[in-house]
Amino acid sequence: MKSFLVKSVLLTACMVSLFHGKAAAESETEWSLNCAKYGAIKPNENPTYQHINCLLTNAAIQADIPPEVVKGIATKESDWRQFVDGKPFISNDNGIGIMQITDKTLPDEQQERLKNDILYNIETGVRILNYKASLTTLPHIKGAGRDIIENWYFPVMAYNGVVQVNSPLFQETGEINHEAYQELAFVKIEKESYMGDTVLARYPFEVKDFKYVDKFIEFLQPEYIVQGVHETTIRLTEGDRVITTKDKVNLRKGPGAPCVEKVLPINTPLLIEGPFEFDETETSRNQFVWFPVKTVDGLYVGYVSSAYIEKQVDTVPPVDETSPEAPVVNEVTDSSVEITGTARAIINR
Repeated sequence: MKSFLVKSVLLTACMVSLFHGKAAAESETEWSLNCAKYGAIKPNENPTYQHINCLLTNAAIQADIPPEVVKGIATKESDWRQFVDGKPFISNDNGIGIMQITDKTLPDEQQERLKNDILYNIETGVRILNYKASLTTLPHIKGAGRDIIENWYFPVMAYNGVVQVNSPLFQETGEINHEAYQELAFVKIEKESYMGDTVLARYPFEVKDFKYVDKFIEFLQPEYIVQGVHETTIRLTEGDRVITTKDKVNLRKGPGAPCVEKVLPINTPLLIEGPFEFDETETSRNQFVWFPVKTVDGLYVGYVSSAYIEKQVDTVPPVDETSPEAPVVNEVTDSSVEITGTARAIINR
């Protein structure tokens, strides 16, 4: 269930900024039209799994949120269900639809739309999450941007509620609260978007970082240094270089195709050949996407799961000023009368 504390008037006023300058109607049609190949959405019927995958992915991209995060929330909330037995999915605590929106103050017309319009339900959930991410009272990872999945830990918490039951640690023991909403949502991200082969980075929480006021949490540590964070793969574009992150990664002939072109070892460099695609089997339960790639030698071409690749970062080793470097001299010929050149001085420390 969501704590939909953003009232409808405020939500409307914030809509433009939450979707980075795009008007509401434009943003709604833009992202959903990217999934037009799956056909029209039928009343009182859930779209196919890959159609929903496409909708959640594109709504997240439109709002500049890692799709892995939005998919994790939708999995935790509803297991990607807008309808159950032909009727709107409404939970015991009155959460509505795929994103489980809860706000009894909304007009009846909006309540009905949340129940029957999966596009509106998804977009509303994404707006709420984006609003929560704008709260300056929530901690963040130092130096991390919106593309870092772990940086959404606290907005995901706030999506459900900044309350003691969602505290990252138990105050009495300092142990991890594995049943906190955001912890459960991040487990879904690991299991579904990364196929359980990746463990997302943990914050170095301490009990002293939190203060409890009634049932709510006050954060005393505004930012954290977190090592080993993960960037969403959705921003990969043609020409980007990636590496495989596990051993025996299948390079398939198509997006989710059973035929394997080659089995790749860990740290295999690949080149992205184009935009991501969704699983070719519409009923597939895979939440990740597929990228067309080729090996750097050009011998093999195929599709690889976004769950098993990461962008390769070119690193230049720092200059060691304490070690000598080969001198650079001018060209020497039979007619040369002097030799000139340069060499770095050795710094003694």
